[in-house]
Amino acid sequence: MPVTLTWIGHSTFLIDTGAGAILIDPFLDECPTASMKAADVACDTILITHAHFDHMADAAAIATRTGAKVCCAFEIANWLGQHGVTTAQPMNHGGRVAVPGGTAAMEIAFHSSSLPDGSYGGNPAGWLLDVAGKRIYVAGDTGVFSDMERIGRPRAGRRLDLAILPIGDVFTMGPDASLEAIRLLGPAVVVPCHYDTWPPIEQDAEAWAARVREEGLAEPRVLVPGGSFTLD
Repeated sequence: MPVTLTWIGHSTFLIDTGAGAILIDPFLDECPTASMKAADVACDTILITHAHFDHMADAAAIATRTGAKVCCAFEIANWLGQHGVTTAQPMNHGGRVAVPGGTAAMEIAFHSSSLPDGSYGGNPAGWLLDVAGKRIYVAGDTGVFSDMERIGRPRAGRRLDLAILPIGDVFTMGPDASLEAIRLLGPAVVVPCHYDTWPPIEQDAEAWAARVREEGLAEPRVLVPGGSFTLD
């Protein structure tokens, strides 16, 4: 079944599995590059990688309005509950939950995580989705780590169909390190994120894509905010 991916901006994605819509890391209203506002988003499930404002600033508002289930670290779920969200699903590394079209497993990430009030936000995470016959890895904010080889290891003969990786550098891996991540993960398609939102993380995504192609690592897809493509 086709899966359509839309980059809203920064690290916010909307994944339409055909059975429903999954929103990743909602940061829209204060994001200078976002292609839409929080009030315009329709989704069934929200996945949060970690508690920094640029990954969950609009989670409570969207969840309250839509009734979407919010899958996130235990500490984030508690904080959302204190802010009126009744649909939070607390999780931790290794856990797996049902999402529209399949399942999402919470994977490790190497980063930090603090809530908008400065309190501890739990473990940062990535997400491994098995949806509509596709395997999709959302790295979240992270550097390269050796378990990416495990995450990308083919299962039942299936490699990763898509990896979504940050390339902004400074706060996450940059273009150079992302190439090592792609080697470890072995995806068919790779999409960059977490870049060009603010000057410290400006990157030339087309130059990055050219390097990915030259090294034969994957098919790079560079989107503009609001841009989509379909995995058949």
